[in-house]
Amino acid sequence: MPEPALFQLQGAGVRFGSIRALTELDLDVGWGERVAVIGPSGAGKSSLIALLNGTLAPTDGQVRVLGRDIAAASGRERRGVQRRLGTIHQQFHLVEQLRAVHNVNAGHLGSWSTARAVLSLLAPRDVGRARQALERVGIGDKLYEHTGNLSGGEQQRVAIARVLVQRPAAVLADEPIASLDPARGREIMDLLHEISRETGTTLLASLHDVDIALERFERVVGLREGRIAFDAAPAALDPAEIEALYALERGAP
Repeated sequence: MPEPALFQLQGAGVRFGSIRALTELDLDVGWGERVAVIGPSGAGKSSLIALLNGTLAPTDGQVRVLGRDIAAASGRERRGVQRRLGTIHQQFHLVEQLRAVHNVNAGHLGSWSTARAVLSLLAPRDVGRARQALERVGIGDKLYEHTGNLSGGEQQRVAIARVLVQRPAAVLADEPIASLDPARGREIMDLLHEISRETGTTLLASLHDVDIALERFERVVGLREGRIAFDAAPAALDPAEIEALYALERGAP
């Protein structure tokens, strides 16, 4: 039997009171795929990421991650699934007062005991693994640098290194380059792409930069008003489809 998709959404929806954030999403993302999600502000991209990493439960339909029905899973099962997912945010969610090694080691918190985590703040544990992760993202020399002293691009690399120590099955990146200048943003996306290809890790990223989505990803999903407008390879997309996706945001009728 073929292996089931890593992420499977069937008629999945999310409501906040009377407001529908996502509506009737049917979406499969397989192992090792690299998928970009694009759409105007408020289209539901962040809600989709939260749905996939289990921090948001569907109010309609079904979401299966790593073969588990997220809504039906016990708290322990859900945490087990989440430990196999790495999430990168636009806001880096780093503690700037701590050194880079401590922020990278935060990727272990799902598997470390509370005592081990506290002791690691006094004397960092698994330093070799943290150094290796930082070297992979190109800033191995910043291991003991205070995170607040790093540039925005370097801080995003620390956030990626934090995900790497998890050894995840999938990386979910929610607008990971929105706070970076274009050159640094392309470097970060190239890095995520390389890591995904080298490790066979699934990469799903929500992006405002349509050009990067079309250039760097093998599949592009367009979201508009919480619904999937298209799901296709970049070469199969008509420019008119992309224009229509952003029409209301740009003031077109």
